[in-house]
Amino acid sequence: MSLDLHHRVVGEGDPLIVLHGLFGSLENLGGITQRLSDRWQIHALDLRNHGRSPHTDAMGYPAMADDVKRYMDSAGLASASVLGHSMGGKTAMELALAHPNRIDRLIVADIAPVDYPPHHDAIIDGLSGLDLTTIASRGAADKALAEAVPEAPVRQFLLKNLVRDADGGFTWRLNLDVIERHYDQIAAGPSAEGPFEGPTLFIKGGDSGYIQTQHQDIVARLFPQASLRIIPGTGHWLHAEKPDLFANLCSRFLDGEFDAR
Repeated sequence: MSLDLHHRVVGEGDPLIVLHGLFGSLENLGGITQRLSDRWQIHALDLRNHGRSPHTDAMGYPAMADDVKRYMDSAGLASASVLGHSMGGKTAMELALAHPNRIDRLIVADIAPVDYPPHHDAIIDGLSGLDLTTIASRGAADKALAEAVPEAPVRQFLLKNLVRDADGGFTWRLNLDVIERHYDQIAAGPSAEGPFEGPTLFIKGGDSGYIQTQHQDIVARLFPQASLRIIPGTGHWLHAEKPDLFANLCSRFLDGEFDAR
């Protein structure tokens, strides 16, 4: 069953739907939203079990894509371009493959349409291991999480999900239990067979291993009009590391300056 997603709409112009990654929210692509909203009407969404969107027991990409389609229907968007990062990129690919007539242009940031081995175990174990009944401050949570997640910027990102409840204690805004139980569905590739023959741009972080040469064949089969651009000196968080360059690539692609390689 599809859900009504929390969303934020800014800017004027043709619609561009923006989808965040795992453990994130619509805030994560805020810098890109700001840079593109002078030319496009940005529809930034919180995906299910994230941000301020509803919690549910289901977490697969068909369900998440249906949520986005439901949003498009409710917002009166017959079609739109879509930009998705990581998990949001897989959701965007699922939507394009299942409903190609609804997608004008597709931008996929640092993810491929493939299954990935588990690689968030430490993060999930660290978050699940925090005893929120004893955490008195965000600083205490950061200190407690440091052993499992030693990178301070990653902890800062994750702890944006830690919010005060009605009693003044802490709780998780994201649905951590469902994410942990259904992580295999998040690591999986899109299930819709496609293909999506519209203009598609994959943007890879130069230092990231998420998009690899071995993925070329499946990308070409599912997205025959795909092009690839690489942002040197960036990892998986390429949109945050070099936001101006990332936004410029998106803008040029959305304007039709380049399509298939």
